[in-house]
Amino acid sequence: MSDLVILRRLFDRAVETADPMRFIAPNLPERAQGRLLVVGAGKASARMAEAVEAEWGPCEGLVITRYGYGRPVEGIEIALAAHPVPDQAGVDATARMLDMLTGLGPDDLVLMLISGGASALLCAPAGDMTLAEKQAVNASLLASGAPIHRMNLLRKHLSRVKGGQLAAAAAPAQVVALMISDVPGDDPAMIGSGPTVGDASSAADALAIVERWQIGLPDSARAVLAGRSGVIPPGDERLSKVDNRVVAAPAQSLAAAADMARAGGFANVILGDDLDGEAREVAAEHAALALKMQADLAEDDAPLILLSGGELTVTRRGDGVGGPNAEYALALALALDGAPGIHAISCDTDGVDGAAEVAGAIITPDTLARAQAAGVDAAQALARNDAHSFFAALGDQVVTGPTLTNVNDFRAILIRRA
Repeated sequence: MSDLVILRRLFDRAVETADPMRFIAPNLPERAQGRLLVVGAGKASARMAEAVEAEWGPCEGLVITRYGYGRPVEGIEIALAAHPVPDQAGVDATARMLDMLTGLGPDDLVLMLISGGASALLCAPAGDMTLAEKQAVNASLLASGAPIHRMNLLRKHLSRVKGGQLAAAAAPAQVVALMISDVPGDDPAMIGSGPTVGDASSAADALAIVERWQIGLPDSARAVLAGRSGVIPPGDERLSKVDNRVVAAPAQSLAAAADMARAGGFANVILGDDLDGEAREVAAEHAALALKMQADLAEDDAPLILLSGGELTVTRRGDGVGGPNAEYALALALALDGAPGIHAISCDTDGVDGAAEVAGAIITPDTLARAQAAGVDAAQALARNDAHSFFAALGDQVVTGPTLTNVNDFRAILIRRA
């Protein structure tokens, strides 16, 4: 079996481990005496809804997922909207969801299904912000290089549903939120910008993020941050009946991949499930580590696989087509500079790296040589943030289609003795 096949199988195992069909049913609460309503958002939310109905049968409700990520359900409405930049379909579906949550009683139960992608898919701009202004802010955030927890803090203060506001809209009903984590540290307040979790941050904190990462804000957004934030503070009575449960996280997927690697005769090291930072900088660090560990391998040592997860970022400097995983892979190839015996894969477990319908990419010891033969300049591609075009030219993209889950980045570096 080739090293690239091994790496792809490890990625597939990580994705399979995060399939909502595996863990939603064991985490469902007891049915309520009153009305049951199922709502949610995220790239895994339709699959989560499918898992709920597989256990409970047809339910009333609405979840919002990315175009192409719908699933066959009987009772719950699946609304499709844009990600990572929101669209009118997301605005309309979010408004319908808020209407559904109005007028619930203390004996009612709202099951909220939240996964990565909910930040864009749950779209209710605060104040007088228009959708176009919200889109512009979101695009500026995505290009800024800001860490995901900083992005999500700002998003909360510019929204009518994030930062606990969605759960507060359901009060006094009981709310149970089942979450799939796609954020470093698995903080429920950061998953989907925390629509069911209170937040103690202030509008001043949000403005500090704007200044630090030079986020472009229209006057309507600045007016929101100058006024009273709608974010629900921790301890608010409206959140007293909310139960937040993280039911799947990157660590589980990395552990499953590690088990598979060991069963195949590979030693492995998990570098962390919560790595963040600039993709090209982390790649340089990992290349240096891989080369050092390769040099330390004895003749009778098993080959080694370095595993990591988390969410890397890209500061947009050029006009290319890229994403954090492809940019990591390209920077890794450049830093390794054709070192023999080292192969790697870097993919997003949701099947979408950046805004491209591509999960990520693989690299081999001859990546740079093949690129040169094809007339493709790797360093120039990195400078332009054009990693997807680079790997497309080599046929080294990883394309999965919708995976129906999202525990964020998966990276594996396979090291054999040179």
